[in-house]
Amino acid sequence: MDVSFLGGPRPQRGVGVVAPFDFALDRELWRWVPDEVSLHLTRTPYVPVEVSLDLARLVSEHETLSEGVRTLIAIAPEVVAYACTSGSFVGGIAGERAMCEAMTRAGAVPSVTTSGALLEALADLGARRVALVTPYTVSVTRSLQQYVAEAGVRVTGCAFMGLTRHIWKVPYRDVVDMARRAVRRGTDCLFISCTNLPTYDVIPQLEAELRIPVISANQVTMWAALRRLGTRAVGPYQSLTDPAARSGPALPDVEQQQEGST
Repeated sequence: MDVSFLGGPRPQRGVGVVAPFDFALDRELWRWVPDEVSLHLTRTPYVPVEVSLDLARLVSEHETLSEGVRTLIAIAPEVVAYACTSGSFVGGIAGERAMCEAMTRAGAVPSVTTSGALLEALADLGARRVALVTPYTVSVTRSLQQYVAEAGVRVTGCAFMGLTRHIWKVPYRDVVDMARRAVRRGTDCLFISCTNLPTYDVIPQLEAELRIPVISANQVTMWAALRRLGTRAVGPYQSLTDPAARSGPALPDVEQQQEGST
């Protein structure tokens, strides 16, 4: 960061982030952010509910989101992001759009959600056939499948973990194993869902192995928010954030039977 001994550090551009109360990956979000941008995080109020469709609805109520945005207004972010995948797809495309409208009304700044950013990223990559990896239960995973299908994107394969808590503790090796089970021949892109699932370091590895773009919940959230500031997310060797990483041969014939996939 540039420093002036008379004036202090140069001014920072701000991205406000509203995250669910159990979000544990603040550091991962920062890894996509360039030096001239600061993240300002706030969390939704705690509710004693495990990861489920019920929790997704609770942490995405308009008043909850609006209050989260209002806590950020004093520090004047230029854009606000809701960093939760399930909370932003549980109401379908119309529900996601309504969430953005509620946040923008509360903060008078542009707003994005993780699930809205997902569709934006798929469009940017030209991906119409996507494989999904989720840490969720079957019901939450199916809700994501429905959201993607509603957008006209075909789900070619899916693998899920069935977790209801402590998702941030999942090791990279488990994410890689799930990705291998989810991806089938003809897949344009792999999406790894849930902002509480660590993915930053595993994305280049999976892209090199699978030879398709790999995107994740935290990655698309930061990419879309920073895009609205007119700046790029920092993600070397990741197709979404590094144009040099986008070229590559098509996925080979990988017809696998996936245990525990839908």
